Formats: sequence, C-alpha cells, structure tokens
Amino acid sequence: MMRKSYYQKLACMVMLLMILLVYQNYTSREKKPFPDVKFIMASSSPINISEFDPNTLDETQWKTLGFSEKQISTILKYKEIVGGRFTSKEQLKKCYAISEEKFSELKPYILLPETNEKTKPSPFGSFEKKTIMVSGKFNPDRFSASDWIKMGFSERQAESILKYKNYLGGSFISKEKFRECFIISSENYTKLEPYLELPEKAPGNIRSNHSKKPEVRYRSFDPNTLNTEGWKALGFSEKQAIAIVNYRDRNLRGNFKNLEDIQKCFVISPEKFQELKPYINLSFTEENKRQETDFSKTDLNTISFKQLLEFGLDEKSAGSIIGFRKKLGGFVNKQQILDTYNIDKEVVQKLISTCLLDASGVQKYTLTEAPEEWLKNHPYFKYSADKIIFYRVTYPDDKKIWKFLKLKPEYEERMRLYVK
Repeated sequence: MMRKSYYQKLACMVMLLMILLVYQNYTSREKKPFPDVKFIMASSSPINISEFDPNTLDETQWKTLGFSEKQISTILKYKEIVGGRFTSKEQLKKCYAISEEKFSELKPYILLPETNEKTKPSPFGSFEKKTIMVSGKFNPDRFSASDWIKMGFSERQAESILKYKNYLGGSFISKEKFRECFIISSENYTKLEPYLELPEKAPGNIRSNHSKKPEVRYRSFDPNTLNTEGWKALGFSEKQAIAIVNYRDRNLRGNFKNLEDIQKCFVISPEKFQELKPYINLSFTEENKRQETDFSKTDLNTISFKQLLEFGLDEKSAGSIIGFRKKLGGFVNKQQILDTYNIDKEVVQKLISTCLLDASGVQKYTLTEAPEEWLKNHPYFKYSADKIIFYRVTYPDDKKIWKFLKLKPEYEERMRLYVK
C-alpha cells in the first residue's frame, strides 16, 4: 500500500515538472524582444541589362551584370581556354561560374548564336537567324535603319546596308546593285526581289558617286612620310587614307620597304597603283634597317605600341599590354605582363625573356597614405578601396588594415607589389 502511494506521489511530481517546463517555454517565447532579422543580399536587387557581346566585356562590365570578382576571373580564364572568344550561347553556358538561373536571366540579351555553326560567322552576321518579313512593295532607298530592323535584319546588318547605300552615292540604283550588298544573302534577296521598286539594271547614263574619280595632279612623293591628308591629296577617301597609314605603321612597322609592299595594300587597287608608281620615291634604305630596336636594352615599362608591333605582337596583344601597364602605373614583375588578358602568350614569353624591366619608377604608397582616386582606379585595389578608406579613418596603421581586409593570399600578394 505504501509502495503504491510512493509511485503516485512520484508521478504527480513528474507531471508538475512537465507543466512548469511548458509554462517556462511559453513565457520565454512571449518575452522575446526582437523578431528574427533577415538580411536581403545586395545581389537580389534588379540589374538593368541590355544587349551585350560577352567577348567585349571587361572586368567592370561583368561586375555590373552581378558577378563576383572570383566568378569574373573564372569566366575570363574560360574564354582563354576556348580560344580567346566565345562562339555561341551554348559554349558560354558551359562555364561553371555562370549558374543555370543566371544564364537564363542573361540569355535573351547575349549577342551570340545559339550553337557553334561550322561555317565561319560573318562579322556582320545575325546572331540568331531571323525570318525576313515583307508586307508589300517598297523602295529600299527610303528605308531607315529601323525599317530594316522591322523587316527582320539585325541592328548591325541594318547599319551595314545603309553604309553600302552611301557607298553607292545614296541610292541602290538597281536590283543588280542591291543584290551585290554582301549583307543580303541569296536566300533573302530571292524573298525581297519581287517587292523592290528598283529597275533591273542601272541606266547607262547613271554612275554611282564612288565611280567618279577625282582629278589628281600627281607629284613625286615618299609613301613613308605621307600622312592621311597626303594620301587624300592623291585621290583616296579619308577612310582609305587612314587604312593605308595604319597598314604602313602597324603591319609594316612604319615603313614600306619596296613597291611590292605598297602594291599589297588592299586599299590600293591595281589600277591606282599603276597611276602612282611613276611618282613613288621610297626613302627606306639599308640604313633604316640598322635602326631597328635593340630589345635586349629596352625597358618593358617604357616600350611603345609601335615597338611591340615591331617585336611581332599583333595589335590586340600590344594594346592590352600598354593599357594594363597604364592602369597599374607600371609593371613590378614580368609575370604581370604574362598574366595580361588577350595576348599571344607565346610571343609575350619571348618578349619578357628578351627585354629588361626597370620598376624603380613605379609609384607605391602605404595603405594609410594612398590617394582615394588611386585606390579606386588601380586594378589590384579598386575592389577593396572602400574598405581601406573606411578602416584607415579609425586605424591609421597598415598592419591592422591588412588584418581587417581578410583578403585571399593571392590578392594580398599582388596588392603588396604596389605598397611601400
């Protein structure tokens, strides 16, 4: 009997304890002072996206699309792996730095074909094949760029069609001339031909403006000293004159060595060359050849665009090196040059093995003294600039600022190259 009473009391105590625990739980939840706070990530804010070609974006432009610095680095390295250029949306999608959700968001704005076609894409070709729609007869001379776009051509194709019309003197003149526009494929011409309000062939008494040869009085000239105005005086258009000067300065490193070099310039027709030939007086001599750059004595922090072309780099590689050097304020080590985007690494490896690098003139600062503008524009510091500026107000000590930045070792290592 006593034993039964003992168990009853024990059961009552357990029940009482459970009631107290439930009550305490309930009251403590009631007194909770603040609700759970959920932070909205900055990346969730909407991004304004317009049509873009991923092959022309730099680091800043990728960042505006919502990618982190690490993702951008991965995308650019992936571009180098696939040959330095994305050829299709399908190829870009395979980059693991771009999630499926992000790719779906960007896809409608990417100016690339859906898949990589075997045929070489035209520089003015459409990125997605569109159907050309014709509502009725029309005069192509009266069409603006927006009219061609409404018909189904891309914006770049529309611009090219108008440029071709201007080249003909402001009118397509005839269906025959219209058909010669390389932007309009045979298939599209077949669709358009029945609706064109143009004669089949140009009348015999009409000649387009480009066929009118300006009257030129030739005199003896040196093609190696002639500027664009000088070439224009010989009967070339402004664009042709610029192309000739660029061909001489970039492709031939500043000099036509012989008549054959001039004849090979694609802007100068065989007929025009025969007209010019009796008046050409080349100044390029053996002495000029001996004045070529001695790259073993050339500093990579002062080497010019023209000298890089002379060494054998293409314009894209030379421009990338000069541009990156300018942003950095000078190279501190040769590896930086090899890590530059859009370069021919094989030729650049030979370049850095041959040339000197003097980094004594490169500007360096402490984190506490560095100008704000310098921090925000320098490729290595710009992503940490705001943090550095914030921390140094309270902690004017480089060691503490480095500690607070909590950077990845590789990022800190390259930043320290420009720190005193």
